[in-house]
Amino acid sequence: MKKILKASFNLLYTYVRFSFIKLFNYKSFTFTLLNHISPFTEINLNRGGKLSFGNRTKIRSGTKISLRKEAEIIIKDNVFLNHGCMIVCHEKIHIGDNVQIGPNVLMYDHDHDFRHEDGLKALKYKTSPIKIGENVWVGANTVILKGTTIGDNCVIGAGSVIRGDFPNNSIVMQKRENKISTYIRE
Repeated sequence: MKKILKASFNLLYTYVRFSFIKLFNYKSFTFTLLNHISPFTEINLNRGGKLSFGNRTKIRSGTKISLRKEAEIIIKDNVFLNHGCMIVCHEKIHIGDNVQIGPNVLMYDHDHDFRHEDGLKALKYKTSPIKIGENVWVGANTVILKGTTIGDNCVIGAGSVIRGDFPNNSIVMQKRENKISTYIRE
């Protein structure tokens, strides 16, 4: 019973919150009725940015979604983002249908242009879109960098830092080694 009440509250809260965002971003924000967005999710939609939520999107607490001017994020149907994810978009991020994203996953479609003559304070960025196909599972604490394309039905192992193209039906795991040494107590 408690779970049903919580889900009902989240549906109602999301509808009211999204309607409010839509009021001030009529042409640049789209959503459907059946989304469960935690009240503790932060959404920053700068003027000129476009944000689209498909049907049955679920986002847990602590997630932050930020779009800069002229950027676009498309989140398709039945996407789940676990606690503490961060999506920061300066160009375009597309997340396909039925994507499951673990906790603390970070997506950045840009880097600071540290070679600019004024350095980081110039706030110049190099951007390249991110595209995640359908039926993808992204493990916890993964970092997805600019210019990444993940094909359909892929699995990204927890703790990965990825950039580049990954074809359909891939399992991406980064090789890691544990180095164990002993010490002598004095």
